[in-house]
Amino acid sequence: MFRRAPRTFSARRRPASSGSSSSEEEPGAEPAPGRAPAPAPAPAPPQDPGTAAVEGPARSRAGVLSFGSEEEREGDEDLFKIKKPSFNEVTFRIQKKKSLLPAQREAEESKKICDLESGTGNSEDTDEEKKEEESYSSQSEDNNSADSENESTPPGRRKDLSPVNIPSAACIESARRKRHLARTQADYLPLDVSNGRQVSRRRESSEESEDESDMKNLNFAPKMRTLRERMTEHMVSVSDESSEDEAQMKWEEQQIKKAVKLSQEIYSDASLCKSQPAKPKFDTSVSLPPVSLEIVKKRLTERITSLQDVHCAHQREYEKYMQDIESSKMTVKELEKNSDAALNYKFYRGMKTYVENLINCLNEKLKYINELELAAHALLQQRAMAVLKRRQDELKIESAYIQHLTTGKDKPTNGRLEGDEKMEILKTCEHRRTCRRQVREQSQKADHHEGMSSDDELTPTEVTEFQESKDNILEDSRKIFEDVHTDFCDIRKILLKFQEWKEKFPDSYCDAFVSFCLPKLLNPLIRVQLINWNPLEQSSTDLAEMPWFRAVEEFSNAKNSSESKRDDDPDQEVLPRVIEKTVLPKIAAFVQNVWDPLSTSQTENLVQLCRYIFEKQVPSKSEGRKAKEDLIKEVVLRMKKSIEEDVFIPLYPKSTVEDKSSPGSKFQERRFWSAVKLLSNVLLWNGIVQEDVVRDLGLSKLLNRYLLLNLLNTPPGPDNIEKCTKVVVCLPERWFEDLGNGSTLPELLNFCQHLLQCARVLHKNNHSDETKEVILLLVKVKALHIVEDFIEEYKLEYLKSIIGK
Repeated sequence: MFRRAPRTFSARRRPASSGSSSSEEEPGAEPAPGRAPAPAPAPAPPQDPGTAAVEGPARSRAGVLSFGSEEEREGDEDLFKIKKPSFNEVTFRIQKKKSLLPAQREAEESKKICDLESGTGNSEDTDEEKKEEESYSSQSEDNNSADSENESTPPGRRKDLSPVNIPSAACIESARRKRHLARTQADYLPLDVSNGRQVSRRRESSEESEDESDMKNLNFAPKMRTLRERMTEHMVSVSDESSEDEAQMKWEEQQIKKAVKLSQEIYSDASLCKSQPAKPKFDTSVSLPPVSLEIVKKRLTERITSLQDVHCAHQREYEKYMQDIESSKMTVKELEKNSDAALNYKFYRGMKTYVENLINCLNEKLKYINELELAAHALLQQRAMAVLKRRQDELKIESAYIQHLTTGKDKPTNGRLEGDEKMEILKTCEHRRTCRRQVREQSQKADHHEGMSSDDELTPTEVTEFQESKDNILEDSRKIFEDVHTDFCDIRKILLKFQEWKEKFPDSYCDAFVSFCLPKLLNPLIRVQLINWNPLEQSSTDLAEMPWFRAVEEFSNAKNSSESKRDDDPDQEVLPRVIEKTVLPKIAAFVQNVWDPLSTSQTENLVQLCRYIFEKQVPSKSEGRKAKEDLIKEVVLRMKKSIEEDVFIPLYPKSTVEDKSSPGSKFQERRFWSAVKLLSNVLLWNGIVQEDVVRDLGLSKLLNRYLLLNLLNTPPGPDNIEKCTKVVVCLPERWFEDLGNGSTLPELLNFCQHLLQCARVLHKNNHSDETKEVILLLVKVKALHIVEDFIEEYKLEYLKSIIGK
């Protein structure tokens, strides 16, 4: 409804050119309240523009807009005034003078006449208006606030205000008529856009006159306006805003152009100075240094050297680029070769699925494999424990019986023998000896002695029960994988899958560490085939003849693919790792629970298997040492236990021993030869078990503690020499290869002293042949100092040739 107030400039004095604004003063301007009204002057004649310009500064203070009525201006209340900016006013007045209509010019002249009539009052109020302008110049508001103030003034208040110096009715009517005529002529919408500024000016002058009429006729509600009036007001407000914005934009553009022009001039001057450097002026009075051929040559040489260095640097960079190009070409070729990504992905996907299914299958069958393996091992352990217990019981019973016979037949047993039951055990034991003797006679084993047999025969009933249990276990083991496809239970087919992977993608095969995973993957399948394997029996299948062994061996010995970038083939270690992870723990379990060190056949089979594994299959790396050390540790512990529990050689009176047909003498002989057999079995481990451990077990704990006591109680003669010869035969020859200074092993010193004593007795009894045999035994054990002393002592020069041998 109200036009936006124009921009105001606080406390800004109007220039002389704005004097024409006095033409917009209201005809009925009243003097300030409190002052005597001045008489209205006679109307002055029209003035030319020059005269108006002179009088302009005197009335410039009154060139403000007031939104209050005449009564309010006469009262004591403050006036709300807005001073128009001088820039817009000057522009507006100049353009307005150019485009005023004749009727509007007449209205302007009438306004000037009215201004002259009220000029006296205005001049008197100049000082007060100056103060009011200074106090209210910073408090300009829009027309809405002014109108609301006028409307909010109560009617009774306006009645109380008495008018002072009211213009004549004729003057007011004449001015109103002329203003109405000018408004009517200007109330149209121009089709020419260029005339919008002229319409804005006419509209502005008409609004000033409307403000005067509105102050006299205050309405409590706005009057209804026609569509033409509303459209005209809207157009005028838009044109005013646009004119102000355009003026501001023009001023900004002018300032920017000035700044840009100034900067361009400065830049052009500076560039001109740079582009035109001052030419150096040579002073002819200054003498130049002398130039010789050497100086020129030196400078040229330096220049050539620097150019050569640059050329070399460029050459190296060129070579580097060429190498990069070649490398890129090789990479492109490799990528082109391996561009078959779909097939590769299909293969890897299939291999992943196959391995997952294989692992799931083995996990499902693993519990059944463990159960059957434990059952088979428990069956063998049960038989071995039964044989060991029976032998120990028979030893106790027979030892008690011989002791009873030695002490006296008529004495009571005092509970040591329980009659018929123990006698039946002795008869059974003797029956087994008779059977073994008959077998030896048929096989013509002349060097065998009583007591060297293992005595591990089972009764027919025990053999039948054992075989039935074993057959049931084997039958169950064959059913484990009967519902599984051969691709997941046949070791050869499984390895062929991985062999295909190795041939197609050797690098990824090695990066996946398949050779380290295969031993654990094949472990359940190998254990199933080892359920019926007993390394202690001669009739058992050889390890190298088993199907799994041959399949793994072929896989390990397969030639490496030529496409692989690796020099070594990790699959060569698959078989040793399988033996380390699967076979050696099973052998250790046999040694701990099944192996009988008194059995020569079991010991020989076990030693042969261990030598084959340790020398050919188990790698010398650190990962294979632990399983080997665990097995050797179990072997040593089992031999110590056997020496402590199974060796027993009784000592009887000389009369009992000399009678070869007496039960006491036979029992002692059997126990001696049993200990000799154990010594022989212990010494078989030489080369597998550490030498110092074997010497401690065989010589220190067995020979010196048990066998030597029996030899000392045996009278010198053929029997004693035979026993000593058997002991010396059991000793490994490698023990005596590195001995020097004619001395024997420390553990054999007591045994050598016994041989020397036998030689002396036999020489005194003129048994030269037996004496020579004893000297030969001393020479075999490298007791040369003892032999030399004996020859010198008894002047046996013919025996010196034995030392040389």
